[in-house]
Amino acid sequence: MGDEPTRAETRAALLKYLDTDTICFHQDDPPPLVRLQNEHWIPLLEWTRSRFGVEIMTFDSVLFYSQPAETKNKIDEVMRNFDSWEMAAMERATYATKSFIIAFALVHKHITAEQAALAAQVEVSSQIERWGEVEDSHDVDYHDVRRHVGSAACLLSNL
Repeated sequence: MGDEPTRAETRAALLKYLDTDTICFHQDDPPPLVRLQNEHWIPLLEWTRSRFGVEIMTFDSVLFYSQPAETKNKIDEVMRNFDSWEMAAMERATYATKSFIIAFALVHKHITAEQAALAAQVEVSSQIERWGEVEDSHDVDYHDVRRHVGSAACLLSNL
């Protein structure tokens, strides 16, 4: 992550996640999902908007939507100032959570690894509330995400 071409390529790949960020796609049913979205996702969206002065849009479908170019440019500018450890943590956490915003909040130490893992599992947690947990599946998936996010947080622990 030391040379600029690699960093630029990594930033561009990560910014693509902003358009498909799981926390930007909200549903109004079932009630457990709505409650968990409000509990875990809305605060992250509000933090990102206010902290970086960007517009983060939410959608009800994954088809044909994207975040404003100005938002991507501002966020890219913030990432340009990340050191190599922050970039590595950002990349790892984004891929693990399927969320640019969750990873961004983790790298900025706005949330803990535990909070990031919970936010990344909102849809699954909603399903568990409604239908129960599938042993050796849901729990294993959660701990896998938590492990990956935790490793990203470890990269940031000395910064």
